[in-house]
Amino acid sequence: MIFELIADIVKLPLIVVCLYLALRTYVRHEQPTWSAPVRKRRLAILLILVLAVSAIKVSEDVLGGESGPVDAAILLFVHKHAPGNLTGLFEAITYTGSSTVLFPLTTAVVIALLLARRRFDAALLTASVVGGAAVVYMIKTLVGRTRPALWEAEWYWGSSFPSGHTLVVAAFATAAALCANRAWPAARKFTLLAASSWISLVALSRLVLGAHWPTDVLAAACIGAILPLAMSVALEVHHA
Repeated sequence: MIFELIADIVKLPLIVVCLYLALRTYVRHEQPTWSAPVRKRRLAILLILVLAVSAIKVSEDVLGGESGPVDAAILLFVHKHAPGNLTGLFEAITYTGSSTVLFPLTTAVVIALLLARRRFDAALLTASVVGGAAVVYMIKTLVGRTRPALWEAEWYWGSSFPSGHTLVVAAFATAAALCANRAWPAARKFTLLAASSWISLVALSRLVLGAHWPTDVLAAACIGAILPLAMSVALEVHHA
């Protein structure tokens, strides 16, 4: 198990580098007009590749049944060390990732962006959240993974993989951070910190409440963040 983990740690960065070099070669020879925007967004492209490769690897382990022992060990560790008096707090955090909160919040932010004549940002946020919700439904329907039952916890409907709360929060938070960065570049560090903190807390809350396996939230966070990042880069390159 340890040797496999070391091999994966070494292999995944190599795959990312190879994919990026292949993309640069393709752009240089087949789409030279894309060279400038691709260079400008190289960090975002590298991040997309890292997230995509990680999501694919985690998904393969889940579908192949290889993640079970590690998932169970991590989840039991979280359950053992999570303070019982903070359960209410984690329930509140997980509630922020529900459709009851996210869809009204998305609607309000999109309306505000349209009133501010930021149509690109409004479209990006809408497409990210709606696309995230669609991806959650599709993958849950296809995979049908059983939810954890390591201790008595609240019952949740549907497949365990991926975490819908985490994925849609990641899509919204990443898109919102991109929109904020475009409007206020000086606040980049704050927006990135706020977005990553919200995603991490919602993901952790799903583990503390026993609603998901660790690989459910890891894959969900990667996929959710990929959607707005990929859309933003693709639109910028297309209009170059």
